[in-house]
Amino acid sequence: MKNMESGTAEEGLCSFLDMPQKDPCQKQACEIQKCLQANNYMESKCQAVIEELRKCCARYPKGRSLICSGFEKEEEEKQTLKCTPQ
Repeated sequence: MKNMESGTAEEGLCSFLDMPQKDPCQKQACEIQKCLQANNYMESKCQAVIEELRKCCARYPKGRSLICSGFEKEEEEKQTLKCTPQ
Protein backbone atom coordinates (compact mmCIF):
# COMPACT_ATOMS: atom_id res chain seq x y z
CA MET A 1 0.00 0.00 0.00
CA LYS A 2 1.49 3.32 -1.05
CA ASN A 3 0.89 6.75 0.40
CA MET A 4 -0.94 8.91 -2.16
CA GLU A 5 1.70 11.64 -2.02
CA SER A 6 4.51 9.08 -2.55
CA GLY A 7 6.40 6.94 -0.14
CA THR A 8 5.50 3.86 1.81
CA ALA A 9 2.39 3.07 3.84
CA GLU A 10 4.56 3.40 6.95
CA GLU A 11 5.54 6.94 6.00
CA GLY A 12 1.88 7.70 5.36
CA LEU A 13 0.85 6.43 8.79
CA CYS A 14 3.64 8.22 10.55
CA SER A 15 3.06 11.53 8.78
CA PHE A 16 -0.73 11.24 9.12
CA LEU A 17 -0.35 10.86 12.86
CA ASP A 18 1.90 13.91 13.07
CA MET A 19 -1.09 16.13 13.77
CA PRO A 20 -1.11 19.33 15.86
CA GLN A 21 -1.54 17.29 19.05
CA LYS A 22 0.94 14.51 18.38
CA ASP A 23 -0.12 11.05 19.48
CA PRO A 24 1.97 10.11 22.52
CA CYS A 25 2.58 6.58 21.21
CA GLN A 26 3.34 7.46 17.58
CA LYS A 27 7.02 6.56 17.90
CA GLN A 28 6.20 3.03 19.08
CA ALA A 29 3.60 2.57 16.33
CA CYS A 30 6.14 3.57 13.70
CA GLU A 31 8.66 1.14 15.20
CA ILE A 32 6.11 -1.66 14.82
CA GLN A 33 5.61 -0.77 11.16
CA LYS A 34 9.36 -0.80 10.55
CA CYS A 35 9.74 -4.12 12.34
CA LEU A 36 6.88 -5.75 10.44
CA GLN A 37 8.25 -4.57 7.10
CA ALA A 38 11.74 -5.81 7.97
CA ASN A 39 10.37 -9.21 9.00
CA ASN A 40 7.92 -9.90 6.16
CA TYR A 41 4.97 -9.01 8.40
CA MET A 42 5.63 -11.88 10.81
CA GLU A 43 4.07 -10.50 14.00
CA SER A 44 5.91 -13.07 16.12
CA LYS A 45 9.22 -11.40 15.22
CA CYS A 46 8.00 -8.04 16.54
CA GLN A 47 6.63 -8.95 19.96
CA ALA A 48 9.16 -6.76 21.80
CA VAL A 49 8.14 -3.59 19.91
CA ILE A 50 4.45 -4.48 20.25
CA GLU A 51 4.95 -4.79 24.00
CA GLU A 52 6.60 -1.35 24.04
CA LEU A 53 3.47 0.08 22.41
CA ARG A 54 1.28 -1.64 25.01
CA LYS A 55 3.41 -0.12 27.78
CA CYS A 56 3.10 3.31 26.18
CA CYS A 57 -0.67 2.95 25.90
CA ALA A 58 -0.92 1.96 29.57
CA ARG A 59 0.66 5.30 30.56
CA TYR A 60 -2.14 7.40 29.05
CA PRO A 61 -5.85 7.73 29.84
CA LYS A 62 -8.32 5.94 27.59
CA GLY A 63 -9.10 7.99 24.51
CA ARG A 64 -5.87 10.05 24.63
CA SER A 65 -4.15 8.04 21.89
CA LEU A 66 -5.80 7.13 18.59
CA ILE A 67 -3.07 4.54 18.10
CA CYS A 68 -4.01 2.83 21.37
CA SER A 69 -7.70 2.57 20.51
CA GLY A 70 -7.22 -0.95 19.12
CA PHE A 71 -5.69 -2.16 22.37
CA GLU A 72 -8.47 -0.44 24.33
CA LYS A 73 -11.12 -2.20 22.21
CA GLU A 74 -9.31 -5.52 22.65
CA GLU A 75 -9.31 -5.03 26.44
CA GLU A 76 -13.03 -4.17 26.45
CA GLU A 77 -13.79 -7.35 24.49
CA LYS A 78 -11.79 -9.44 26.97
CA GLN A 79 -13.74 -7.88 29.86
CA THR A 80 -17.04 -8.58 28.09
CA LEU A 81 -16.09 -12.24 27.60
CA LYS A 82 -15.13 -12.58 31.29
CA CYS A 83 -18.53 -11.20 32.34
CA THR A 84 -20.56 -13.34 29.95
CA PRO A 85 -22.00 -16.52 31.55
CA GLN A 86 -20.97 -19.66 29.74
